[in-house]
Amino acid sequence: MHTPSVPSRRAAALAAATAATLSLSACVTNYEGGTPEGWQPVDQQAVPEIAALVPEDVAADGKLSVGTNPPFAPFQFKDSQGALIGFELDLGRAAAGVMGLEFDPQEMDFAMILPAVQAGSLDAGMSGFTDNEERRRSFDFVNFLYAGIQWAAPPDTEVDPSRPCGLTVSVQRTTVAETDDVRPKSEECEANGEEPITVLAFDTADNAALAALVGRSDAVSADSPVTAWAVERSEGELELVGEMFDAAPYGFAVVKDSPLGPALAAAVQHLIDTGEYQRILEQWNVTSGLLEEALINEQPLKGRD
Repeated sequence: MHTPSVPSRRAAALAAATAATLSLSACVTNYEGGTPEGWQPVDQQAVPEIAALVPEDVAADGKLSVGTNPPFAPFQFKDSQGALIGFELDLGRAAAGVMGLEFDPQEMDFAMILPAVQAGSLDAGMSGFTDNEERRRSFDFVNFLYAGIQWAAPPDTEVDPSRPCGLTVSVQRTTVAETDDVRPKSEECEANGEEPITVLAFDTADNAALAALVGRSDAVSADSPVTAWAVERSEGELELVGEMFDAAPYGFAVVKDSPLGPALAAAVQHLIDTGEYQRILEQWNVTSGLLEEALINEQPLKGRD
């Protein structure tokens, strides 16, 4: 295994970083706490004209049932009591309130969420879904954020995402950070006769961040809100490096051409107009990539037939 260039210094300082490690691990892997300081719960009243858009099969039981797969902080994860929390779930809960529905998040395997939506056993998927052309063949996405890939590394290092050859980089397995960022860059390094990237792939984003924090990797690559969340909770032991890149839309997934899509988008538009959308995201430290209007598959409501 390639030995990272920085972790020798980090290993010597491992004891000093223990508190930060525990803080990051606790906040992201549900040992304690959860919501950020100053967090305020969602309390949205129904808007009759938007509630009237909800299809009868969804309105029948008075619930908006959604599938989600923690941990993917700050999109969704669990607090110390096992409650599902996160900014995507806060947005979903607020939108459900505007539509006059009770929010009903259900934890399940990520790979099973979209099939459950398509089968009708769930109304929507809310689990950090990237809105892409392949998924749009079967689903509509009510967009709520643009985000990209962002790296983080210990302070005072020479890590540069644009010059990654020879580095050890941690990622969450099968995410775009691995499949679209780190592994293609490693292949390019080899093609140019340079040392490849050593990729440390973990099942969860929090473990990928911890690897960088304790010196197992030179850097972590992840979705930009996930990286920012880890940096904020690292107590100065990690910092963002380089610029965000490969920005893409995220969205709530519903069945293709379902009337629930426009109803949910109308609810998101209401949250944007009232400032609640911005408040929810900012209290989770998500301050970039916010939308100015509700979109379905990156198209405004007024532009749809």
